Amino acid sequence: MIANRDIIMISLQAWDIEIGSNCKDIAREFAKKNRVLYVNTPLDRMTRWRKRDHPQVRKRMDVIRGSEEDLVQVSENLWTLFPRTTLESISRLPWNWMFDRLNLINNRRFAAQIRSAVERLGFRDYILFNDGNMFRGLHLNELLRPGMSVYYYRDNYLAMDFWKVQGRRIQPKLMAKSDLVLVNSDYLGREARKHNPNTWVVGQGFDNLVYNRANTDPCPEDMLRIPHPVIGYTGAILSLRLDPGIIRHIAQAHPEWSIVMVGPEDETFRKSDLHKIPNVHFLGLKDPDLIPAYIRQFDVAINPQKLNDVTWGNYPRKIDEYLGMGKPVVASKTEFMSLFTDITSLATSYEEYVTLIERALRENTPEEEVRREAFAMTHTWEHNLSGISEIFEKKIRVTNLV
Repeated sequence: MIANRDIIMISLQAWDIEIGSNCKDIAREFAKKNRVLYVNTPLDRMTRWRKRDHPQVRKRMDVIRGSEEDLVQVSENLWTLFPRTTLESISRLPWNWMFDRLNLINNRRFAAQIRSAVERLGFRDYILFNDGNMFRGLHLNELLRPGMSVYYYRDNYLAMDFWKVQGRRIQPKLMAKSDLVLVNSDYLGREARKHNPNTWVVGQGFDNLVYNRANTDPCPEDMLRIPHPVIGYTGAILSLRLDPGIIRHIAQAHPEWSIVMVGPEDETFRKSDLHKIPNVHFLGLKDPDLIPAYIRQFDVAINPQKLNDVTWGNYPRKIDEYLGMGKPVVASKTEFMSLFTDITSLATSYEEYVTLIERALRENTPEEEVRREAFAMTHTWEHNLSGISEIFEKKIRVTNLV
C-alpha cells in the first residue's frame, strides 16, 4: 500500500453527499497511510440560484461569506475543502470558444482555492486524483503541477445529457494529459485506452466491515410490518438506470412477494404507477450507515437495470454489498455483470427475472451464503487500494528513472 504521500482528490460527489460514495471510501482508505485533501466541487451560479434553499447550498454560501470554515478536518489524516468561490455555469454551452474561455477561468478559481488549502496543510509533491471531474479538472495539471495526476473513470459520463455537449471533446483531452487513467471495468477501459495507453482496470471495492454476514443490525422500523419474502433494492432509483417495467412485472407476477425499494427517487419514479401497486414499497432516502440493516431483511436482492450506454459497462457497488451479506442476487445481464455469472443470476427478460427469483428463494442455503460472502471479500476497498497503490508505485519508479 502506498504510504506517506500527500493526495488531493477532486470528485463529482461532495463529501456531504446523502448516498454512498466510491470516492469518499477511497479517500478514507488512502488516509490510513497518507494525508488526503478531499475537495468538494464549488458552487456554480445556476446551482447557487436555483437551489439556494437546499441545505448543502446554504452551507457553501456560509463558507463563501466566511461564517463557516472552508477547510475541515475529518480524521487524523483526512481533510475536506469547501471552496470559497463560485464558478460560471457552462456545461451546456454550445460554443466551444466561449466554453474554453470560461472553463479556464473556472479552473483558475478552483486551483486558487486548492492551492490555499495545500499551503495551509503543507502538502508537497502530491498526487492529484480526479474522480470524473472533467471540466473543472481540465487545467489543474498545469495550474497545480502535481507530482502525479490520475483520472478515475468509473461511469460512462458521456452517455448522460449533462456531459454530452462538451464532454465528448473535453474528457479525451484530460485523459491524454493525465499520467494514469484508472477504470473500474473493461468496457470503460477500451474507451480510455483510445486516449491514454497508460490505462489500468482496477475494479472497485466495498466496505466489508459493515456489509457482511455477521451483521446484527436490527430490522428497521419501516420494514417491521412488510411481509416476507422481501425482494429488495438499495441505491438511487433513477429512470436513467432502472427499468420500472421489471419491478412492475415482478410485483404483479407474485402479489405475495414484497418488493422493497430503498433510496431516493427521481421524478419519473415518484410519478409512476408503481406507487399504486400494494406489494411495492418505496422507503425513501436513508442514511448510508443504515443500508446494511435493510439488506439484512432481503430474501433476494435485485438490480433491475435498463440496458443502455450508461449501464452496459457500469460496475454497481451494490452487487458486492449484497453478496457480502450473503444475499442471492438477481440482476440485469450487462457486459460488466458477466463477470459475476458464477455468483449471481442474470436475467435477460421480465419473465426470466421472475423465474430466477423463484429459484433463488427455493435454492438458497447457508453454504451458498458463505460462498457469496467469500467472493465479495476479494473486492474490499483494502484489496482495491492495494492494486491501485501498486500501479502508483510502478509509475513513480518509472518516473524517477527518467
